[in-house]
Amino acid sequence: MSLEDGIFEQRAARVKEIEALGFKPYGKRFDYTHTIPEILAAYGDKTAEELVPPPPAPEAVRVRIAARIQTVRRMGKAAFMHVQQNGAKLQFYIKKDAISEQDYALFNLLDIGDIIGADGYLFRTRTGELSLHVEKLEFLSKILLPMPEKFHGLEDVETRYRQRYLDLISNPESRDVFVTRAKVISSIRRQLEERGFIEVETPMMQTVYGGAAARPFVTHHNTLDVDLYLRIAPELYLKRLIVGGLERVYEINRNFRNEGVSTRHNPEFTMVEFYQAYTDYKGLMDFTEEMLRQIALDSTGGAVVPYGDLQLDFGNVRRLTMREAVVEFWEGDGRPTLDDVRNPEWLLANTHKATPGEALGHLFEVHAEKKLQQPTIIYEFPIEVSPLANNSPDDPAMVDRFEIFVAGMEIGNAYTELNNPMEQRRRFDSQLQMRDRGDDEAHQMDEDYLRAMSFGMPPTGGEGLGIDRLVMLMSNRQSIRDVILFPLLRPEGEIGMADRLRRLDA
Repeated sequence: MSLEDGIFEQRAARVKEIEALGFKPYGKRFDYTHTIPEILAAYGDKTAEELVPPPPAPEAVRVRIAARIQTVRRMGKAAFMHVQQNGAKLQFYIKKDAISEQDYALFNLLDIGDIIGADGYLFRTRTGELSLHVEKLEFLSKILLPMPEKFHGLEDVETRYRQRYLDLISNPESRDVFVTRAKVISSIRRQLEERGFIEVETPMMQTVYGGAAARPFVTHHNTLDVDLYLRIAPELYLKRLIVGGLERVYEINRNFRNEGVSTRHNPEFTMVEFYQAYTDYKGLMDFTEEMLRQIALDSTGGAVVPYGDLQLDFGNVRRLTMREAVVEFWEGDGRPTLDDVRNPEWLLANTHKATPGEALGHLFEVHAEKKLQQPTIIYEFPIEVSPLANNSPDDPAMVDRFEIFVAGMEIGNAYTELNNPMEQRRRFDSQLQMRDRGDDEAHQMDEDYLRAMSFGMPPTGGEGLGIDRLVMLMSNRQSIRDVILFPLLRPEGEIGMADRLRRLDA
């Protein structure tokens, strides 16, 4: 028998002992008066005299708390416990003659990780620590498996991702990441709705996937006997709504792309996409700068955010054209001029790409992208890599599009939407030719989208922001898996929990 199996059986036996004392080991309602964070906020700076004033002053501060046991120190007929709730901890003081015999017997059966309730009053110990003097104990839930050693510092990355529940219990900083994530999403939603956007939902299973350059996941609907694709982006459906007269729409959406996994890529990820009629990509640039600054303020408290060795200033977003970025960040000899990167012959001569636009995009990725550390907007993209964006009125080879880069990674993409159905059909045809040349991420033909456009689509600006990457930046995390509660992992081998629990019923 393994050590873990031994602990499991020992604790399962304690469940029966707890029941014998008259307590329910699982499932009892407990109405608490305060959370631990509320107690720390309200009473953390109170003196011992303020917490427990001498008679005939008012009674001490009485509270009722539910929490998980973090540590236990037994000292004869008294003991101290630290308990944890909502990422904060508080000390409990238990004295044999201050609680009932039944409650003290329960206390002697408690394990680190058990969830308990307690009634009592707040005081300060001789060392000055804010504590709860326990007068009554309730049992709420029994832990059967051992917590990580010392209840903190769970460092094994694989375990943290697979058993996020254990990571959240053991590492308060992990909880902080997901609190930050909630603040980021809340900030985005509030800012959009303050500007008149309405939230909508679009299909996650689609007969034609589109809106991005990516490989899809394929599934099958048995009743309809049709293959479907998990969406790679909601873009084309949101723009159908613009055609229908919903002039400002957004969706906080899960997308699925059948691609590689890295510290910046997860096959299932979250974005916000929003579309606004009667604006263009320049209007969205201004809005994006305001939005990023406010997200930083709402989620971290300041516009300057630490990220690794960097101090990212979201109050100061730089703007460069893609051509300017290639010239400025060129690596090695033979730095080109702006005239060079405008020259189709020069672009083709310095890459192995089939078109000048693909060549410019390649040079940007090679020379500039990773060097864009501070928040930067890159605009004016080649038409070949932007099948859904409107043409630039100043340069027929380019489109009105921008991307936002921070810490060397793209976090957003926006453009003046193409609303000419004839040009859109030509773009789709061009994408089909790229697929024929072996580009399996090129866009498919979407006949219904062309039909929707043919009913008249107003001039529109559209944008997508990667929420997972934004949370990475706001929480100072280097891996996207740190900011996704349950990232995709290879299946585990046999765990054996069902058999363990079956033995308890035998």
